[in-house]
Amino acid sequence: QVQLVESGGGLVQAGGSLKLSCAASGRTFSRYAMGWFRQAPGKEREFVAAISARGGTTYYVDSVKGRCTISRDNAKNTVEVQMNSLKPEDTAVYYCAASIIITRRRDDYNYWGQGTQVTVSS
Repeated sequence: QVQLVESGGGLVQAGGSLKLSCAASGRTFSRYAMGWFRQAPGKEREFVAAISARGGTTYYVDSVKGRCTISRDNAKNTVEVQMNSLKPEDTAVYYCAASIIITRRRDDYNYWGQGTQVTVSS
């Protein structure tokens, strides 16, 4: 029922910054916690960041702490993740997802976008 569309991916040099956005359909966006995951070639989909429905709580994977900030604008039905000091190991397809609770668990997310490619060159 919830449709999610990511944007903002692209090619960036190591040390650069990128902001990924996710636009959600419907009027129930504000009821969902939102998460970002990434999947590199040959690897499992990995949790990156999450934000609670009202934006008061955030989670981050250790590897992006200090470099990544997740935010949301419920009036616009969007969630964003600002990524700074990017590293080649950040290269992956990034997905946004919606969950009824804030969680780091991949299987707890009910709705997924199609993903956006982030490539960080060295």
